Amino acid sequence: MARLCSLTMTLTVLLSCSRPTLGKKKLYIGALFPMSGGWPGGQACLPAAQMALDLVNKRADILPEYQLELIHYDSMCDPGEATKLLYDLLYTEPIKVVLMPGCSSVSTLVAEAARMWNLIVLSYGSSSPALSNRQRFPTFFRTHPSATLHNPTRVQLFQKWKWTKIATIQQTTEVFTSTLDDLEERVKEAGIEISVRQSFLTDPAVAVKNLKRQDARIIVGLFYETEARKVFCEVYKEKLYGKKYVWFLIGWYADNWFKIKDPSINCTVEQMSEAVEGHVTTEIVMLNPETVRGASNLTSQEFLAQLMSKLGGKNPEETGGFQEAPLAYDAVWALALALNKTVGPLKAKGHRLEDFNYNNRDITAEIYRAMNTSSFEGVSGHVVFDAQGSRMAWTLIEQLQGGSYKKIGYYDSTKGNLSWYGNDKWIGKRHSSFSAPLFPSISLSMCLCLCYRYIQNSQPYLNNMTAVGCMMALAAVFPLGIDGLHVHRRQFPVVCQFRLWLLGLGFSLAYGSMFTKIWWVHTVFTKKDEKKDKRKHLEPWKLYATVGVLLGIDILSLMIWQIVDPLHITVEKFTREAPKGDLDVLIQPLLEHCSSEKMNTWLGVVYGYKGLLLLLGIFLAYETKSISTEKINDHRAVGMAIYNVAVLCMITAPVTMILSSQQDASFAFASLAIVFSVYITLVVLFVPKVTAEHWKLVHDFQMRRLVTRGEWQSDAQETMKTGSSTNNNDEEKSRQLERENKELQKIIQEKEERVSELRNQLSERQALRSRRRASTVSNQNHSSSSPAIPQSDPRSLAPPPGYPVPISDLHPIPPSFGNSSSLYQPDSKISRNNCHTSRLQLLYK
Repeated sequence: MARLCSLTMTLTVLLSCSRPTLGKKKLYIGALFPMSGGWPGGQACLPAAQMALDLVNKRADILPEYQLELIHYDSMCDPGEATKLLYDLLYTEPIKVVLMPGCSSVSTLVAEAARMWNLIVLSYGSSSPALSNRQRFPTFFRTHPSATLHNPTRVQLFQKWKWTKIATIQQTTEVFTSTLDDLEERVKEAGIEISVRQSFLTDPAVAVKNLKRQDARIIVGLFYETEARKVFCEVYKEKLYGKKYVWFLIGWYADNWFKIKDPSINCTVEQMSEAVEGHVTTEIVMLNPETVRGASNLTSQEFLAQLMSKLGGKNPEETGGFQEAPLAYDAVWALALALNKTVGPLKAKGHRLEDFNYNNRDITAEIYRAMNTSSFEGVSGHVVFDAQGSRMAWTLIEQLQGGSYKKIGYYDSTKGNLSWYGNDKWIGKRHSSFSAPLFPSISLSMCLCLCYRYIQNSQPYLNNMTAVGCMMALAAVFPLGIDGLHVHRRQFPVVCQFRLWLLGLGFSLAYGSMFTKIWWVHTVFTKKDEKKDKRKHLEPWKLYATVGVLLGIDILSLMIWQIVDPLHITVEKFTREAPKGDLDVLIQPLLEHCSSEKMNTWLGVVYGYKGLLLLLGIFLAYETKSISTEKINDHRAVGMAIYNVAVLCMITAPVTMILSSQQDASFAFASLAIVFSVYITLVVLFVPKVTAEHWKLVHDFQMRRLVTRGEWQSDAQETMKTGSSTNNNDEEKSRQLERENKELQKIIQEKEERVSELRNQLSERQALRSRRRASTVSNQNHSSSSPAIPQSDPRSLAPPPGYPVPISDLHPIPPSFGNSSSLYQPDSKISRNNCHTSRLQLLYK
């Protein structure tokens, strides 16, 4: 009973599965899948083709009246076996509409015979260039690109690495012979010689020994996977591997092809891994790298997931044809879409697909036209056939590194574009190094905002020119360090000119603006015969004109240099060096210089002119160190900056000329000198202004508070000490003294008013005393006989006997009080010379 129920359920499932196909007419495809042999590609390609057939038969919009069925055999990638199987396919019912061979050797046989039966041949794994011959194979198509597509990539690599001689070793089959013929034509056009050419049928031992004997170094190998293991077993025995040799192989082997146990070789897996390490492969891109849904409504990654499930957990690296599986999948879709496209035209002509036979050329011609115009997105990329029935695609370049293949680049043969992995690392380095000039610009902006009021008397426009020049000098560090490897040779002279102009103009703006300040301070304020009023007037346009003259001289000299004798690249060659280890190579060190025909003459002119400016700047800074002026109040800081720039420039220029052949030391020394001089200049010029502005605000606030409260007399000395301890600027001291003189002037005026009152009182007393004395003399009856005593006689002021001496008479009147104008002139200001110590003591008595 249980068996009956199980049988019933099985029949129900079978009927339900076959119900959608009832009434459909079958179209048969004859296929040859190599499950073993030189290329066992059928192991993965057959499941992929069956997956495509299942989806096509379920689609209602593709061949709705037909069902495709696959009749396949194992060709073992052998032409003899394929001949027998082809006979069975052709002479055994049912009739096949299309043939699908795999290996190139098998496809060659099938495609040449198929035209006798009016059959379209569609291959998924044939790469032989010979199959592109339309006269010999008129009905042949393939989703696998031709093997000649590898040759343009190889030639591009040879030219990039400047190799002029190569060697080849090939298996004697038509696919590899025709590929090698095409390669020989291409390298001949590129000026590359094939110095050694070896071939073998089954045993490569003699061919590998000949490669060793003829000192082959760059070797292109063309053979199937099984023969590749034999070749590299012999390569290990002959020690034809390592850093001395470069092997180029075909990229459609399994990823672990050298680890597969093979009874035909006597080398271990470790020995094979050592022999194949570092070889380069060129491989057609067979899996769409983009996430797009094509005709099958599957992305490439979804296809791989379904294929892995179909393989039942087999290791892809050990499954032959896993890389070509997308091509087999798309081959079935190309065939289905082409057949679907022929249904309408055939109906119009009174034909049907099921009417096909080996003698009906009309149906074959219609299928050929549909195949020739195929264009759709598949899991292997965009599928389209050229006039020879072959498909074009990108080439992937890989290298075996550490036992696994690493992608190193792509080549697009249609555009001749060779792109490499890892180029983004060099850009990131360039973008990270361009952050250095941000600090001085930010710090400068902060300084200008904080001390705006104070720097008005330091000629801020000149300070801005100094800052701009400093930033240009900093920017010149980057072109100084650019290596010729990262700049095209035709663009390198532009870099040379760029660094020259940045340094020249940066020096003119930065040093020229500082030199201008010192020059005009020395010119205006060291002339002893000039009056004070003239010294106070300094017209700004004269300062800007001086900087403009210095900048114009540099621009003119640089333009003449660039036009008459422009900079170009000169290459300095050093002694060849042998690297460590037996690599059988010599390294030729090369150093690129920016130079011109009369480089020493131009450098002498520039260094002479700049050197004179530096020396003159040092002299002027020394001469003006003791001058105080409000018009350019930071000239002492400018002098310190000039000392710094002059010393570093005079050291750096000769040292870099001596170290010109040592690029690392020369760049380090020059760049550090530029950075240090720029930052020291910015710090010396702008940092003190922030501190000075802060203490000026504090001192002004204290002075206003003291004067307002009348506390000057008790706190004057303390305020003066505070100001002097916090600010060493003579200009600040001068302003303090002026304020103090004004306060002293008020006090002196009050004292003079008091002195004037006392003088008036003294005069009145003297007059009163004189009248009393005169009356006393008349009472003593001496008025007639005694002569008149003049007032000028000191004795006339003596008091009568018995009277005390007046206090006011104890001190004679100082002569300075005889005329008050000698102490105070209201028309002139009181300076520190008018405030004599003796006078101050008298005022406070």
